[in-house]
Amino acid sequence: MTHPSQVSRLQDAVMNSFITEVNSLKPGNVSPYSEGHDMIVADFVKSAELATPILCDPSLSVGERILESVKLTMSEVGCNTNLGMLLLFAPLIRGAELGVAQLQSNLGLVLQELNDRDTACIFAAISHASPGGLGESEKYDVNQKLQDNITLQMAMTEAKDRDLIAKQYVTDFEDIFSTGSDCIEDFALRWNSVQWSAVACYMGFMAEFPDSHIRRKYGHEVAEQIKINAAPIATAFREQDSPEEATEMLMKFDKALKQKGVNPGTSADLTAASLLVYHLGKTVL
Repeated sequence: MTHPSQVSRLQDAVMNSFITEVNSLKPGNVSPYSEGHDMIVADFVKSAELATPILCDPSLSVGERILESVKLTMSEVGCNTNLGMLLLFAPLIRGAELGVAQLQSNLGLVLQELNDRDTACIFAAISHASPGGLGESEKYDVNQKLQDNITLQMAMTEAKDRDLIAKQYVTDFEDIFSTGSDCIEDFALRWNSVQWSAVACYMGFMAEFPDSHIRRKYGHEVAEQIKINAAPIATAFREQDSPEEATEMLMKFDKALKQKGVNPGTSADLTAASLLVYHLGKTVL
């Protein structure tokens, strides 16, 4: 049984991760510096407040945590603010409940143990949130009725080459642990700011991978071009002694992306999950 004090500390780590992500200057994405895409910061804060207790409820399975969080968010906020983050957060939180010191190995066990009920809940959550094309393919469509012979692992494996969140499910969150959380750790130490380290992480993901959200909406070529455009900005930002000095450069890129209606939402989701790994690592359970 998870002790109430453990649940409270988990909730703190989760809430800190949500709030740090939304408050960070992420070009093309929603932040206090620049809102957009018909969403405001308050939507994300409210979503975090709604989802955190559900995500940290030890009586719920991973799939139930995701589905119930999505349903409450859609009901109370009215738009899909957090599906990608929920898909990443729920397995990480369950892994932390098993032991933070072995978080990645515990996460692997959690992913292996996802059952038919988890699969049904996760597919229902994706369908309920109705993201543009998430998980769709000629072979499997998670927005259609769950078929008995399609496991979550099969669907995620099939989608992994075009969807970075699906990829995490079949690689034990490799990009979160090897790229994201290390970046958060390094730049938080260097700049004495977790929030600015989140920007370094976000720009790193943008520069390394074609963003899945952009790809779903605009196609692979546009996603690839945004990745190319992000690379020199990410490099220049990471070279700053004082990250605040790069605000003008980041805001210029933000304006260019939003004028095109481009939102690197998956890069933001991966950043939030990287923040969660960082905060969990600082949490004594």
